[in-house]
Amino acid sequence: MARHRNVRGYNYDDDFCDEDMYGQSVDDDYCISPATAAQFIYSKRDRHSSFTGPLEEEEDECEDDDKSKASCTTLSPVDQARLYSCLDHMREVLGETISEKIMIDAVLQSGFDVAKALDRIFKQDSNSSKKPVTQDVSSAERPGKGKAREMPSPDTQIVPKIAKLTVSGNKQTMGFSVPSAPSEINGQSVTACTKSQAVDCPMEETDNSVLSPSSSNTSQVSEDLNSTPSQGKSSGKSKQKINIKEELEKRQGGKQLLNLVVIGHVDAGKSTLMGHLLYLLGHVNKRTMHKYEQESKKAGKASFAYAWVLDETGEERQRGVTMDVGMTKFETKSKVITLMDAPGHKDFIPNMITGAAQADVAILVVDASRGEFEAGFEAGGQTREHALLVRSLGVTQLAVVVNKMDQVNWQEERFREVTSKLGHFLKQAGFKDSDVYYIPTSGLSGENLAKKSEIGELTSWYKGPCLIDQIDSFKAPQRSVDKPFRLCSSDVFKDQGSGFCVTGKIEAGYIQTGDRLVVMPPNETCTVKGITLHDEAVDWAAAGDHVSLTLTGVDIIKINVGYVFCSPSEPIRACTRFRARVLIFNFDVPVTQGFPVIIHYQTVSEPATIRRLISVLHKSTGEVVKKKPKCLTKGMNAIVELQTQRPIALELYKDFKELGRFMLRYSGSSIAAGVVTEIKE
Repeated sequence: MARHRNVRGYNYDDDFCDEDMYGQSVDDDYCISPATAAQFIYSKRDRHSSFTGPLEEEEDECEDDDKSKASCTTLSPVDQARLYSCLDHMREVLGETISEKIMIDAVLQSGFDVAKALDRIFKQDSNSSKKPVTQDVSSAERPGKGKAREMPSPDTQIVPKIAKLTVSGNKQTMGFSVPSAPSEINGQSVTACTKSQAVDCPMEETDNSVLSPSSSNTSQVSEDLNSTPSQGKSSGKSKQKINIKEELEKRQGGKQLLNLVVIGHVDAGKSTLMGHLLYLLGHVNKRTMHKYEQESKKAGKASFAYAWVLDETGEERQRGVTMDVGMTKFETKSKVITLMDAPGHKDFIPNMITGAAQADVAILVVDASRGEFEAGFEAGGQTREHALLVRSLGVTQLAVVVNKMDQVNWQEERFREVTSKLGHFLKQAGFKDSDVYYIPTSGLSGENLAKKSEIGELTSWYKGPCLIDQIDSFKAPQRSVDKPFRLCSSDVFKDQGSGFCVTGKIEAGYIQTGDRLVVMPPNETCTVKGITLHDEAVDWAAAGDHVSLTLTGVDIIKINVGYVFCSPSEPIRACTRFRARVLIFNFDVPVTQGFPVIIHYQTVSEPATIRRLISVLHKSTGEVVKKKPKCLTKGMNAIVELQTQRPIALELYKDFKELGRFMLRYSGSSIAAGVVTEIKE
């Protein structure tokens, strides 16, 4: 039930006291926070030495430290920060076996390259003991040196365990803004890394030959360096390319994943229905439910207690309507259900489209009360529009929940009247009769939700399944796990650590911790630092999962809702002009060339213009009936060319059905559904 919208504009200073590190800054040239500085600045006070030698050796060590401090004072503040960061990493690798003076000399002589410095120290040890300890790991032997963002082979990769810092010209990624001008250290010229030299930066991933240990220390070195995955390649035992199909079968005890969206007219009882179902299934404990009941009574909305299970924000509870898509998880006998509670008010149709675009199946909730069903079903109501939208967005299986049947005394005649009107419309909208199921329920009393009702007025004429049994009987779709990775971001927010998070549904492919991704349309690269699925940290996720990814290597300012994260080897295309096949809904205004619309695509909402009307197609055969029409009217099927104001990342419908569908809206009404047929730019 996580909900993160508007977090980016949130004032975090209000949540922390003055003495807390968050929200404060350091008065220096780099404007880094103490938490960030603590990751990179080496502090001898934090050293936990297990070596307890004689007093004379400690004094010698202090003398060496004094000399090393004297040499460090000649460095610029930027170089000192780089030096301390290198020392911090080397200390993790070497422990207390090497003095700080030797490490400082090795770092300075290696130009702040951790791998070269470690190699130099290992060679010194091997020369002194006459035993070869390590292979040459100089940058001259690195495969792919000088090529930006090249993927090193898994057998030639060593990654520091500390947090990574990219120094690229004046670009700041972790609070530092490092100038690209060269500086001199002990007579040697050292230049800050540019974007094309990112692989050589001492703070970045370092791809070296695997160390061949011959002692306990070097054995620990190889274990530590190979334990951290990087760039989507296997590294050691902890990062291996998984067999995604086998892993999917093992996960959740072999249960299938199903994404379910709940739609319907405002006040049809969607949130109350699903909130009560979650309570009956044990996902909400009695103490929490009692709290909701007391708070809702105090607010004068006693009947909204179950709705508060999904309507979590204060504004939603105050207004008594769902405004954003609430999300949670529950399980049935054979399915793992990701539930999305969509808003029903017409002002929040864009949010409803966002939820429907991520769904596999849907529940359409209608109010059985006399007058209420008619108000939602006739012109101006949202029942028709919601059903049409989910069908246009690829949902083929639908459960129609006739809610509030207790208010009409469970009358069979009323149930048949409602289902008859809906059935005729749903068939016109494109649903098959065999894929539509009708269930009478009462969300407030909980009848026919988690178990079959025992009320005589209902059981005398209804012999079908209860709601949870119907949800369990839905067919799970085939997941596109074999296709390149695609995830459309539905939210972006700051993480408490060094990175930030994006949430969204994986539309195709799979992902592992440490993978590299490309963000389109800005064409930025980033690294997956962590994956969260249903509030649990996992090592991988696949198509169909709603995940939260913790990312590093890119600035949060460059990432927006609607951007697509994809595989670097097969990125998605971004364009401002494309052709599509559209179906015009029951819209009275003729659609002409230059007609302004709003494109709703996944989580994207982008202004656009119908640039050209190319042809009118036959509804059944798809053959061209008329070329270059003057206008399009309701019910027409046509090929048009659209122009967006900003680039959006799209796929052809024939290649990726999930990323090839979109909706067109105008003046608060849905006017057409379309699929992408050709990308022009």
